[in-house]
Amino acid sequence: MEFLEVFISLKAWLALLTLAFLEIVLGIDNIVFLSIMSSKLPLDQQAKARTTGLLLAMLFRIALLFCISWLMQLTKPIFGFESETLSFSVSGQSIIILLGGLFLLYKSVTEIHHKLEGVNESTEIKAKHANFWGIITQIVLLDVVFSFDSVLTAVGMVSFSEFGYMGAMTIMVCAVVIAVLVMMLFSNPVSKFVNQHPTIQMLALSFLILIGVMLLVESAHLSHLRILDSEVGEIPKGYIYFAIAFSLLVETLNLKLRKKSKSVKLHDSEIIDNKKQKK
Repeated sequence: MEFLEVFISLKAWLALLTLAFLEIVLGIDNIVFLSIMSSKLPLDQQAKARTTGLLLAMLFRIALLFCISWLMQLTKPIFGFESETLSFSVSGQSIIILLGGLFLLYKSVTEIHHKLEGVNESTEIKAKHANFWGIITQIVLLDVVFSFDSVLTAVGMVSFSEFGYMGAMTIMVCAVVIAVLVMMLFSNPVSKFVNQHPTIQMLALSFLILIGVMLLVESAHLSHLRILDSEVGEIPKGYIYFAIAFSLLVETLNLKLRKKSKSVKLHDSEIIDNKKQKK
């Protein structure tokens, strides 16, 4: 089963839709980071930065798909250590995920600090105009980490023996392209919503800290880190996404409550003004 002929099969369509959905779910944290980083740029450059970041992410993921044999080598141990109290076996994949987690924690904590302390607006505006490719570089660096998770999911979902090499690659590449196009479609409204609501922005940064910690734990798990008799386990991603979804739901209710409270106060003040005018 080769190239476009693969889509004659119903199983291929089901695999494509399932994989595209998973790619979109895995890309949610990417959109959040993208929104926060692009907000540091001038308004006329923000959409361009998001589009450029997502396109580069798509190209990088497709390139990784065609480097599967090299990618699988990254799961093999590079070096390790073993004793009665401590043991680990470090691979290339675990190192990349570790660096990604540390980078995400650093950027999240730094952004929270800047927002709490405040930044001189005129200085910030001057800095924004010179940092377009700097922001893009940071987005791409984090895309590298998220891409490994995405590509490994794709490889695990699609059977090469069932669809053939070209058929499986076609399904995976199409799923990545569909997921990125969907993210590009929603990146602008998501970014606008996040940037217009400071509490949502702070919540998003907190999510990134959570995801950064998850990446550190995942790196330790992939390294088979054992302390005494306990080995570090993996944090199920479902728990993280449920916590994020639940927090967003609560914050959405808070936003509606604040909006309703503001409209009630405005209505009351209008009534009081009218009474004063009548007197």
